[in-house]
Amino acid sequence: MGSWDLIKGYTGSTDLDIEPRIAMQIVNEASLCKNRVRRKNYIAHQGFELLNGLGFLATDEHVHYLLDNYTVCQAQELQGTLAAIRLNNGHYEGDIIAIDPHRIVSTTQRVMPKKKKQPGSPSKKMLQTFFALNTQTGQPIGCGIGSPGANTTKATLDLLNMVQRVNKKALILADKEHFTEKLIRGINQDYQFEYLVPVISTVRIKKIERSLSYKMQWAGYGVAETVFNFSRHKEKYRLIVQREGETEPSYRYKSFLSLSDKPATTLISEMYRERWSIEDFFNFDGAMGFDRASTFNLNIRYGKMSLALLAQAASYQFRQKLPQPYNRWNATHLSDAVFNKIDGDIRVKDDTIIITCYNAPEGLNLQENYQNLPEKLLAQRINPRAPWLYNFKVDFRFK
Repeated sequence: MGSWDLIKGYTGSTDLDIEPRIAMQIVNEASLCKNRVRRKNYIAHQGFELLNGLGFLATDEHVHYLLDNYTVCQAQELQGTLAAIRLNNGHYEGDIIAIDPHRIVSTTQRVMPKKKKQPGSPSKKMLQTFFALNTQTGQPIGCGIGSPGANTTKATLDLLNMVQRVNKKALILADKEHFTEKLIRGINQDYQFEYLVPVISTVRIKKIERSLSYKMQWAGYGVAETVFNFSRHKEKYRLIVQREGETEPSYRYKSFLSLSDKPATTLISEMYRERWSIEDFFNFDGAMGFDRASTFNLNIRYGKMSLALLAQAASYQFRQKLPQPYNRWNATHLSDAVFNKIDGDIRVKDDTIIITCYNAPEGLNLQENYQNLPEKLLAQRINPRAPWLYNFKVDFRFK
């Protein structure tokens, strides 16, 4: 995917500079589902620093000062370029994209209001993030962060600007938090996206729901449509309402606002259910850096999450080489079973770093994919030299 070039572009550095190597450590820490890998951790004595082309482990201060040198815009550009590369590599399929607000528990020392991630859970400090994901493959396109200066509407529009680089005419499946007049008007006027968002149930909406005539689709399920406009706004939108229940006392309503011409039943009973693939992503890959936050400095937070997206993309490609059921291991399981727990040693022969892995599970087919790696890469017209390892080749042996 050209990860090294992406990192060099983000840091504005060359092959010989230290900054991209510290960034590479951040990427590799994310693949291990670790917030940090430091000297007190056992892996520090097994050559983790060498993996990043360094003779030492970067400290928290190293990482903080590195990321503090770059802006939010630079991190967003990194995400956008990565998404374009992933599109070319076939990581995104179909025309449905889910967007979702995702609250991350934070350990920041800032004085700030606490919020609940779940209704029954205790209140904690939270970082509000927003993710966009291709529903067919379950792969993220990019992420953003909400803040006092970037509310849901602004953060979502920034995210959709990134989504445009992947698919300008996708159907966007949103969450109730995205039901805002300004956001919907902005999408309708400035983008080619189709849009489907649940409507917040207000007194006015409830009155509309009860007044409509429903066309029965099957027993206990009916659908109706009408024209809707926000109070004190003249723009007209399509309002789709589903009704469940056999008798009036048991009726349950759910309404959606749509910027799509697709049939109502297709949108709400078939397509919208695909939005839950984004929850699968948080459960599957959240441990790679999307389930925790310390500092609230936006440029630093954007930098860490953007570099974590690099790790997630690389892990996705690695899974494509694994047979079932190993290709369905979540990030934590993959890290524990493969990246962390296989013994090995490292030696150098001529211009090649040879890594010998001992007792790797045969079912993973690692030998088939990674032994004689330089030759395999050359056959794919890929340069086998790793520039962050000072242009050495890397090869593997399995015993």
